[in-house]
Amino acid sequence: MTIAFLFPGQGSQAVGMGAELAEAFASARAIFEEVDDALDQRLFRLMREGLVEDLTLTENAQPALMAVSLAVMNVLKTDFGVSVDRAAFVAGHSLGEYSALAAAGALSVADAARLLKLRGQAMQRAVPVGDGAMASLIGPKSDVALAEAAAEAGRAVGVCVVANDNNAGNVVISGAKAAVDLAIEKAKSLGARAIPLNVSAPFHCPLMAPAAEEMARALEETSIRSPRPALVANVTARPVVDADHIRELLVEQVTGRVRWRESVEWLVGEGEVTVFAEAGAGKVLTGIAKRIAPDAAAFALNAPVDLEAFAKTL
Repeated sequence: MTIAFLFPGQGSQAVGMGAELAEAFASARAIFEEVDDALDQRLFRLMREGLVEDLTLTENAQPALMAVSLAVMNVLKTDFGVSVDRAAFVAGHSLGEYSALAAAGALSVADAARLLKLRGQAMQRAVPVGDGAMASLIGPKSDVALAEAAAEAGRAVGVCVVANDNNAGNVVISGAKAAVDLAIEKAKSLGARAIPLNVSAPFHCPLMAPAAEEMARALEETSIRSPRPALVANVTARPVVDADHIRELLVEQVTGRVRWRESVEWLVGEGEVTVFAEAGAGKVLTGIAKRIAPDAAAFALNAPVDLEAFAKTL
């Protein structure tokens, strides 16, 4: 049995997330309190009972999702005796990469929270609301080649790139609104369904360059250690343990493509992973893993019963 822990990204947030864990385990409460203290914010109260509009704000959603992921990992270790070193690899989708690094000991919980708060704010500052857009291209024909063709059509009027290669049939494009609108029409003509995403900024595209510069300065001042186990990075879809290289990749990730399909394919192929465990809110990555690697086992670790059932399989 070879395990990879996966950590979700933005879009998996929901009001109430983490509440059941906090009620059941002091080890979960400890993480939420640590994140609140690091941010000088009552973030867990917002997660537990706030307005969905406030939780969805990028600067809140990013550290909140990380907090739930790390609460899951702390409960697994403290209450079920399953530490991260039972895995061969960790990987996180976009902001989930920070969760993965914190879980693997490369970042402190407090530093990860502060970096994600800044990351959310910097991404929002980079492009005025309404100037950018993202769209999900869905369907049997929606592969990277189709998305690239659609993005190329969009570039006739502005920035447009493939932002997330999630899996065959689910690819996301990002860029200037007019360019994405044009790319959507091209994608439809090629046989894809195209769904505009309700996001506040065009993530993972060159328009995020100002945010990347902010993150570069912040990361330069942050202590990063070698993760154990290794991180499979978004922008390379390959494992990395060198702290300086990780710092560079985190900066590149702000404007670069999330190569999630390739990451999961590498984990199953070269990494010989047979079990995926998604630590945190939702089960988006569990579903993607099963589509890419149907023979692998996949567990979504949200509620106490999920963690107990997973621990019993080990």
